[in-house]
Amino acid sequence: MGRPEKGPGSIGRLPRRLGAICIDWGLSMLLSWWLFDLNDWATLVLFGLGQIIGVGITGHTIGHRVFRMQVQSMDGTAVKPLQGLIRAVLLCLFIPVLIADKDQRGLHDRLAKSILVNIR
Repeated sequence: MGRPEKGPGSIGRLPRRLGAICIDWGLSMLLSWWLFDLNDWATLVLFGLGQIIGVGITGHTIGHRVFRMQVQSMDGTAVKPLQGLIRAVLLCLFIPVLIADKDQRGLHDRLAKSILVNIR
């Protein structure tokens, strides 16, 4: 894919991805507990909204930021809001995340034409 093996611009690997999603899910659960008595659907909606807003506007969620990663378009530019929306909806379905290619891009990234990269 023309990306460096390590450092800025390299593909975000599984351990960091898992850490980031755990932070984002945990924050969604905390908000759901506080606002909706930890309702499962509320947690999923809050998680999805966090992904749509975070990725679609800034290119990263809180979890991505903690692990120094950013979602970018395949050409290295910022994702567009529609790409963020597509990626978030597919991420909430969970199954696309399990279908990954040799570059560790899940189906949610492939269909959104995005890639999760390290920024440091």
